[in-house]
Amino acid sequence: MIIRPDNREADRLRPISFQPGVAPHAAGSVLACFGDTRVICAATLEEKVPTWMRVQGVKGGWLTAEYSLLPYSTLDRKPRDISRGKLDGRTVEIQRLIGRSLRAVLDLSRLEGLTLWIDCDVLQADGGTRTASISGAYVAAKLAVRKFMEAGKIKEDPFTDSVAAISVGIYQETPILDLCYVEDKDAAVDANVVMTGTGRFVELQSSGEEATFSPDELAAMIALGKKGVAEITEIQKHVLKG
Repeated sequence: MIIRPDNREADRLRPISFQPGVAPHAAGSVLACFGDTRVICAATLEEKVPTWMRVQGVKGGWLTAEYSLLPYSTLDRKPRDISRGKLDGRTVEIQRLIGRSLRAVLDLSRLEGLTLWIDCDVLQADGGTRTASISGAYVAAKLAVRKFMEAGKIKEDPFTDSVAAISVGIYQETPILDLCYVEDKDAAVDANVVMTGTGRFVELQSSGEEATFSPDELAAMIALGKKGVAEITEIQKHVLKG
C-alpha cells in the first residue's frame, strides 16, 4: 500500500480553495490554494485587441495569460524573468496553456473589441502550480465577467462552460491524484488533465520521467483526473454562488 508524504489516499485531492477579492484593483481575483501551493489569479479588461487581430481583420475579442513564479515562491530564490532579460521556456509553456484552457470555454465573439487579461502569480510552489493557475484563473475571469456585465461593457456572458485542471502521476508504482512537490519530483510519470465542467477534455499532458507507462496506467490516471476535475468544478461553483 502506498504511503504518500501527507498520508492522503491515492485518489484524494489536497485541500483546495479559491478566496475571492485578494487583488482589489483587478476586476476579478482569487487566491487559489492547492495544499501548500498558492497562486494569485487576477483578471482585467483592456478595451482593445492585439495588433495581429486588427491587422488581419479578425472579429471578436481575445483572452491572454501571463504566469510567473515569484522569487520567494520556491526554496531557492528564483530570479525574476525581467532581471534575466527573457522568459524561460517553462514560463512560456505554462502561460500558453492557461490561455488555451480558458479560450476553450469562451465564445470570443462576445468580447468584441476587448482583451481579457489573466495574470497568475505563484506565491508558494509545492507542485501543481499550472493546474492551480488554470482552475483559479477561471474563477477570477468569471468574477470579472460578472462585473463587466453589470457595468454594461459586456452584453452577454462569453463563457460556454467552466474549466479546471489537476495533476496525476505514477508514484511508487501507483497512480495518484494531485501531486505535491515531493511526489512530482520522484514520480515515474507526470501528467496534467484539463477538462470542462461538462466532462470534455481540453488538454492532456503526460510524460515518463526516465520511465514508460502502460495503457492501463494511462487509463487509471485519466480516471483520477476526471474525478479530481469534477470535485474542483463543484468547489468553483460554490465560490461563484457566494
